[in-house]
Amino acid sequence: MTRFVVVPQWQGSAASRAMRLIDGAHAVAGDLPRAATTIVDVPLEAGEELGTGVRRWGSLRRSIRAQLEAGRAPAGERTVSIGGDAGVAATAARAAVTDTAHTGSERIVVVWFAAHPGLHDTSSAPGGAYESMAARAVIDDVVPQDLPGADLPASQLILAGARAIDPHELDVASRLGVAVQQDVDPDALGAAVVALAPSAVFVHVALDVLDPAVITGIPAPEPFGVDVATLTRAIAAVGAAAPLVGGALTGFAPASPEAAVDDLGAILRIVGALA
Repeated sequence: MTRFVVVPQWQGSAASRAMRLIDGAHAVAGDLPRAATTIVDVPLEAGEELGTGVRRWGSLRRSIRAQLEAGRAPAGERTVSIGGDAGVAATAARAAVTDTAHTGSERIVVVWFAAHPGLHDTSSAPGGAYESMAARAVIDDVVPQDLPGADLPASQLILAGARAIDPHELDVASRLGVAVQQDVDPDALGAAVVALAPSAVFVHVALDVLDPAVITGIPAPEPFGVDVATLTRAIAAVGAAAPLVGGALTGFAPASPEAAVDDLGAILRIVGALA
């Protein structure tokens, strides 16, 4: 069984109209099975940095705690978290890493589909936006955290579709040993996961991995992205390599309710692949 945790968090976004992420999260929630869906109560206020170097950290920290509480699933159930900004995926991924370790299956791989990979830290993140550090938060405590468990070994993180990666992030990936695939090739990605011999996999999809021709409700679209069919085949290839124990989908910020409807068909196909 799959449970859905919807987190309409906007405070980690760098977008000028970040609050559209609230509308996006609720739009997706409206098409999920009601009995299996929990909507997390996210603070409305922006929140303060609190000396962390992360913009709006006060509210983000409260959202993280609420998401963790809502995301606790009984044994054998999978949780798919719906954002909100990519910080929602960081919280879900770290929780999956911790839960997998507690079962004795200590080798989990996180596959992170995103055009903007999120490997910054507080010294380099544009405007101190947490989503720019989200993948880094899964593997490195240089990013302020209020998250459970130990860091995922960087060699067990695969960035896929990372076509808007800046030199600082490339340096981080090289130095820490993070695998980066700028394209989304289902066969190559499946082989990369198999090579790591994991006991479980967590998959995050930031919607900016898609081509802007496929979906319009993306705060910072990048050209030459992937189509939905290729993305869902890639998720299937990853799931064939090891059991999928959880997932996340983030970054839906429609301009209007009408625009949200236009994008939901593509989004729900991805949610179905994760579920």
